[in-house]
Amino acid sequence: MTTTFRSTPLFGGALIVDLPSNFADVSTIRQVPDHQEVYLDKDGFTSIIFDIVERVGQPGSGPAIDGAALTTHLEDIVDSDDDTVKVWNTSNTQFSKLPEDIPAYTLIATQTPPLKPDSKNPDFTAIVLTLVRLEKESTDILITINVPHIKGEYTVEEIDMQIGKQGKLIEESVEFAAKIWESFKIKDWGLFNEV
Repeated sequence: MTTTFRSTPLFGGALIVDLPSNFADVSTIRQVPDHQEVYLDKDGFTSIIFDIVERVGQPGSGPAIDGAALTTHLEDIVDSDDDTVKVWNTSNTQFSKLPEDIPAYTLIATQTPPLKPDSKNPDFTAIVLTLVRLEKESTDILITINVPHIKGEYTVEEIDMQIGKQGKLIEESVEFAAKIWESFKIKDWGLFNEV
């Protein structure tokens, strides 16, 4: 099944991006903070979150500074001491419609909660996290794709992160991320003065 995408305005149209057409805007169901846009798969459990936050870390840019910022943001997202979090890979990311000098990075991680009998918790959640660093605007844009893997909803044998076997759900979310990198556009830079 090929995913169809539709052009989706974010933050009142200040940003625009192609998202899977079967994802729904969560703000139509519940309150979402002003600095966030959240989309949820109508046919599954995957969510895509756009977060505009204050830039973290040292001034300047480079693998060490931006890598530390990526780690800080990941720690804020997972925010749990009990869970096991593993980062499987990190890479530089190029956005097609952003100036080339804007650094961006993507990591793929998994978060595994402690095993509890009869738990409704997912076996683990894959996280595809992209960080866009806007130094002049003192802003970090986080694009997080959360992919809960719930018993019965995925094939365990398809996944072995150790050897790079990601399984259908993670592969699909990487495809979503690639579409976001290709289509994400900032139409109104004034947005970053307001947040």
